[in-house]
Amino acid sequence: MGRVMQVSQDSPTPEALDAATKVLEAGGVIVSPTDSVYGLVCAATPNNPAHQRIFEIKNRPATQTLPLFVADPEDLPRYAASVPAWTLPLVNTYWPGALTLVVTATGAFPAEYLAPTGTVALRCPSSALVRELARRVGPLAQTSANTHGEPSATSGASVEPQIVDAVDLTLDGGPAPLAIASTIVDCTGAATRVLREGAIAEKDILRVAGA
Repeated sequence: MGRVMQVSQDSPTPEALDAATKVLEAGGVIVSPTDSVYGLVCAATPNNPAHQRIFEIKNRPATQTLPLFVADPEDLPRYAASVPAWTLPLVNTYWPGALTLVVTATGAFPAEYLAPTGTVALRCPSSALVRELARRVGPLAQTSANTHGEPSATSGASVEPQIVDAVDLTLDGGPAPLAIASTIVDCTGAATRVLREGAIAEKDILRVAGA
C-alpha cells in the first residue's frame, strides 16, 4: 500500500499540510478528501507530469479536462475572463461549497488545463485542508479518486487499493461530509445552465441565479 496519513479537513495539522505541499510542489499526485468526494489532485502548473499521471491512475481518456480547485471566492476574477451577472449570487451563496462553475478562462492557466473552447471548470470547496493547499501551491487540478466508471470514493477507506498504491500520498479524512459530487453550472452564456445536478439541487441554482 502507498503512504497514508490521517488528516482533519476542518483543522489540518501543519505536518499534514507540509507533507501534502511537498508532494504537490515536487510534481506528485495525492488523494485528498474534499467536502463532496475524495479526489486525485495535482498542482495545475505548466508541464506537470502529475497531470498526465492522474489520467493514467484513473484510466480516464486524456482528452477530457480536469476541474480546478481555487482557494477563495475572491480568486474568481483572476481566473474567469468574464461571467454573467447571475453568476455572482451563486458564488456569494455557494462558495466555498459543492458548486463547480464552467467559465471562460483568463491567461492565468497553462493551455493543458483548458478545454478546447477556452473554458475551465472552477470550484472553491468547503474544505480548510484543500483551500490551504491551494493557497500554498496555487490552483489544483482534480478529479474523483476512482477508476473511471467505478463509484466515487466517499471515505478514505473506500479509495481503491490500486489507487492508493499509485499515488504519492493519500490523506484520509474519514467520511466526506456530502458524499456526492458537486453541481456543475455553465457560466459562459446569458442563461443559467446546469450541466450536472449534484450536491446542490438544480431548482436552488436557478432560484439563486434569478432564472
